Amino acid sequence: MSAILDGMPTRWTCPRCDREFARTGQGHTCVPGCTVEKTFTGRDPKFRAIYDAVVAHLRTLGDVHEDAVKVGVFLKRDRKLAELRPRSRDVLVYLFLPRPVETNRIAPARWASGPRVGHQLKLREVSDVDDEVRGWFTLAYDFS
Repeated sequence: MSAILDGMPTRWTCPRCDREFARTGQGHTCVPGCTVEKTFTGRDPKFRAIYDAVVAHLRTLGDVHEDAVKVGVFLKRDRKLAELRPRSRDVLVYLFLPRPVETNRIAPARWASGPRVGHQLKLREVSDVDDEVRGWFTLAYDFS
């Protein structure tokens, strides 16, 4: 069980892959961690700017843990709230929300994990990280 220090739970680091998780022994696929910089190396610079805009917004809400791997960055609070995966034409976002969201900007809910509903969103420009998108990230953050 995680201890609480200064209001924040301590995180567990997997001894095999050296990545951090909310709970000791938490199930995961061991893949080597890396840095956010390495995740975005060789990608269009606007994709890193999109990522930075999302993280800047989340940091206004509180602490967020960035778990970078080769394919993307998993953003976590107590648990994962989003994945951002840079691709050739966009940043694919998997967003974990407490309920389905119906809009033409976000793909219909594809899966559910417990009380969370997974959505897909494609961000192509920094301007795509607007009030509506920040609202979805806020909802995901509050629910994680």
